[in-house]
Amino acid sequence: MKIFADTRKLNHEQWLELRKKGIGGSEAAAIIGLTPYITPYKLWAEKTGRLPEQEDNEAMRQGRDLEEYVAKRFEEATGKKVRRQYNMLMHDKYDFIHGNIDRQVIGEKAGLECKTTSIMNLKKFKNGEFPDNYYVQCVHYMAVTGYEKWYLAVLVLNQGFYHFEIKRDEEEINALINAEIEFWNKHIIPDIAPPVDGYKPTTEAIDKVFRNASDDECQLIGLSNIENLLDLQKTKIALEKEIRRLQQEIKIELGECQTGYCDKYQITWKKIGRTTVSKELIRKVYPKIDLSRISKSISFRKFRIINMEEKGNATN
Repeated sequence: MKIFADTRKLNHEQWLELRKKGIGGSEAAAIIGLTPYITPYKLWAEKTGRLPEQEDNEAMRQGRDLEEYVAKRFEEATGKKVRRQYNMLMHDKYDFIHGNIDRQVIGEKAGLECKTTSIMNLKKFKNGEFPDNYYVQCVHYMAVTGYEKWYLAVLVLNQGFYHFEIKRDEEEINALINAEIEFWNKHIIPDIAPPVDGYKPTTEAIDKVFRNASDDECQLIGLSNIENLLDLQKTKIALEKEIRRLQQEIKIELGECQTGYCDKYQITWKKIGRTTVSKELIRKVYPKIDLSRISKSISFRKFRIINMEEKGNATN
């Protein structure tokens, strides 16, 4: 491995700029489609500067703040000692394959990845299992460092602490590196977007990449896409109607019962209360309050398809 940069000498903006120059461990899983948070298209848009920097959120903040705690818990659970790694590392052969590792394990050719996650992900760690994207990240770091193993320590907030040992597998390392090389050479260097995939992060990325709208018009060539989309939307409407009908039948059977049983299934229809704040009521009760100070304005582009033939017939 080589040292790409000393992160202690970088501010946050400089660190973000350096991240665009290569593929990091948290991004490797996106290339092979094994993370729910980022897709190949979104990764391409980030690396080519088409997306604004992601705003810090509570999960990211807690992950950083609790990293030291997770490392200490790992030391306590295993008896091993770790030290912080301040350098951004780089693969010996490929200068665009980077690694910001959390900790080095003293006395071993090994590293440690520290994770903090929600209780909603608790089931992913039962029976000695953990998410695929965590595994890919550790494989990526072994590729960058040449280390023999990687440890994974996970804090599930308020529920439990887990740690795992992942041994080096040359076949999987080579497969991942080849996928990263192909992605970089096929999409980043020539600036060619990967194909879209239907996942939500791709939609979010497209909406941000093309967030500005002009008054221009253009001629589209994807007639089959338009007609397929319209057919699917009709199918969706029919399916949603049938889903509602079946729910209605079951609700009638339940009547005023909150819980019902049928063979291996338990069905619940519980009464749940919720309190919301209404702007209209606030204006009525407190007409002099300036709501602009607590309101948030958003802008977005609305996508729809209009059948010009049907529109023309309707106006005649």
